[in-house]
Amino acid sequence: MGVDPQVFAEQHWSRRPLLTSAAELGRDFSDLLTLADVDELLSVRGLRTPFLRIARNGEVVDPKRFTGSGGAGAEVADQVSSDSVLRLFSEGSTVVLQGLHRLWPPLIAFADQLAADLGHPTQVNAYVTPPSSQGFSPHYDVHDVFVLQVAGEKHWTIHEPVLTDPLRTQPWGERADAVAARAQEEPVIDAVLRPGDALYLPRGYLHSAVALGEISAHLTIGVHSVTRWGAVESALDLVRTLATDDPALRASLPLGADLSAPGTTADDVAAVLAGLHAALDRVDPAEVADRLRSRTWAQVRPEPVAPLAQSTAAAALTADTVLRLRPRLRVQLRDAQGESPDAEVVLITGRQHRRFPAAQRPALAELLSVGELKVADLPGLSAEDQQSLARRLLVESVAVVPDAAHHGADEHRRASGQVPGHGA
Repeated sequence: MGVDPQVFAEQHWSRRPLLTSAAELGRDFSDLLTLADVDELLSVRGLRTPFLRIARNGEVVDPKRFTGSGGAGAEVADQVSSDSVLRLFSEGSTVVLQGLHRLWPPLIAFADQLAADLGHPTQVNAYVTPPSSQGFSPHYDVHDVFVLQVAGEKHWTIHEPVLTDPLRTQPWGERADAVAARAQEEPVIDAVLRPGDALYLPRGYLHSAVALGEISAHLTIGVHSVTRWGAVESALDLVRTLATDDPALRASLPLGADLSAPGTTADDVAAVLAGLHAALDRVDPAEVADRLRSRTWAQVRPEPVAPLAQSTAAAALTADTVLRLRPRLRVQLRDAQGESPDAEVVLITGRQHRRFPAAQRPALAELLSVGELKVADLPGLSAEDQQSLARRLLVESVAVVPDAAHHGADEHRRASGQVPGHGA
């Protein structure tokens, strides 16, 4: 963002917006997405809803107006119709490409790495607006955003929040009147973004944008911040579980209880609150933190694997095969808890818990520590056990063979002039 990371963390992250020019950044964003890329996505990629949304005058257009069957052999009813998109766009509608962090290779890598750097899950949408059009009225998001201007110019107006740090359960529509009133006040940022400019907005800041003179496109990098409220939810989940062990809280109310009479349930409610307080006192902070970690890791994707290439590599392992811990995989090694904790260790990735024999702990710990080593260098194991562990790590996508790829068949076809996909 053109500012020292420490300064950004202390002065802007979740606090204040930050506008940075292309000159300060020293780059543009053409490596991430271009208007030609947008056309490709809309025309030949077989895009389906909900990867596309279209808006006009602040209202979302019914998907039936721009989707239909994909034709013979692809009778999927919600594939994007490029000619319908053209008509709606020409009429002034904004095109929103959603979930590009799962769809467009440059943005898959970008979003995954950004999530790893920030420690918070990310998503990517693209907003493409026809000249002099506004896609959405002033509103706020319930996640932080980085706006990256890709093409054209867009006039942004930013206002102070009507609700600081809103949660996902507190969308702007519930405060539409307050948002409309705040949008009439003096903005904190009133600027035109040009290609290569970037804008950071903490969740809650009101914003709206209007394209100027030509087609405008920007990327919105949504950052789903890990919050204290996430810890609250994890703690309440544990309280709910612990409370079920209390016989007093499972008891029925008296026969014939009149719930409409004042004070009828006063004693029962008091007993419930006392029981919940007791359960809350029993909550282990470490378990709350572990649940928060699990929920967060499950939202952040490691680098994708090539299933065919890695399967082939797993079947052809040798002592010299190099194993690499799957890039951007969040992983933790623990002793198993249970009847014989010394008999197993647990490898935690997201919500997945994989159990391994305790004898494999040194090998697993070494791989996690150095990140990459040969099968023969897995410590403390026989050659047969090294192969077995390496094969399991590959098949379960904990590790990858970095140079594994299926080149031979494609290269042969190119050399012989054959075109894949043609023939009877």
